[in-house]
Amino acid sequence: MSTVTLGKTGIVTDRNGFGALPIQRIPKEDAVKLLRKAYHGGMTFFDTARAYTDSEEKLGCAFEGMRSHIYIATKTAAGNRDEFWKDLETSLTLLKTDYIDIYQFHNPAFCPKPGDESGLYEAALKAKEQGKIRFISITNHRLQVAREAVESDLYDTLQFPFCYLSGEPELNLVSGCQQHNMGFIAMKALSGGLITNSAAAYAFAAQYPDVLPIWGVQREHELDEFLSYVEHPPVMTDQIRALIEQDRKQLCGSFCRGCGYCMPCPVGIEINNCARMSLLLRRSPSDSHLSQEGQAKMMKIKECLHCGKCASKCPYGLDTPTLLEQNLKDYEEILAGKEMNPTNF
Repeated sequence: MSTVTLGKTGIVTDRNGFGALPIQRIPKEDAVKLLRKAYHGGMTFFDTARAYTDSEEKLGCAFEGMRSHIYIATKTAAGNRDEFWKDLETSLTLLKTDYIDIYQFHNPAFCPKPGDESGLYEAALKAKEQGKIRFISITNHRLQVAREAVESDLYDTLQFPFCYLSGEPELNLVSGCQQHNMGFIAMKALSGGLITNSAAAYAFAAQYPDVLPIWGVQREHELDEFLSYVEHPPVMTDQIRALIEQDRKQLCGSFCRGCGYCMPCPVGIEINNCARMSLLLRRSPSDSHLSQEGQAKMMKIKECLHCGKCASKCPYGLDTPTLLEQNLKDYEEILAGKEMNPTNF
């Protein structure tokens, strides 16, 4: 079993973290079964959020009475101290626990600090003093905010997108966390589903001993794949390096990660999928994307107001309206008979 120590928290857990966002899409009974199977298979770190609808409730049902055997990380998107306390108390109730191991500010547009107008950091300190949270942490998609959090020495862990498509800025973040004895939790370890070889993703992350990847799991066969890595962790090989290099050539650059922070769209465009449809069609089963329902979603792009709201909210600085137009053009050409291959878009 390969383990990770999350910096100054001292938390030691298997290198497979369970990302509990996707379980909001499945029935409670199925989610509870999946979560318990994950635990019995060796997973001990579970990441959720107040914003993930009923994800916390499902975790609470799955692990009631066995709290000391697992680590729970959850998040608040609160903008002030009143919202902070409301979110925290709700999370504690739904998770059926009296404490949260890692409590994270959820992708704030700024780095909460003592003395700022939000009062968020002071609220977190008070919650820690009360024993309701063990560690104060932050998640983000913005490099500037993430760097500020690392350099501030105010936070115990950082959660940030990190996978084998990452570049030098993200690698520097990992190094910075190590220097500041700060745990690094890697979200988007499969780049929102665009990375299709989980063994390669695992082997890449394993090169960084202080990085804990969390895998978004929704189906049992997905879980089985990651559980197989508990006893037989993939290692970097020449074959995996070649696959990673091929993916980097195709995927690196201005592509949508599907994070959804651009949403909602004023006219109902499903931006987080439509803006990366060309890649989804070529890297995942395409039937549902090309169905009548899928076509209706893509045709909504034609109603785009070009208001710029999506681009202004994109943490990666993408020209989202242009991406939507490019993906729609490719999509219509495919419907008209264009053959799909990895490079013809």
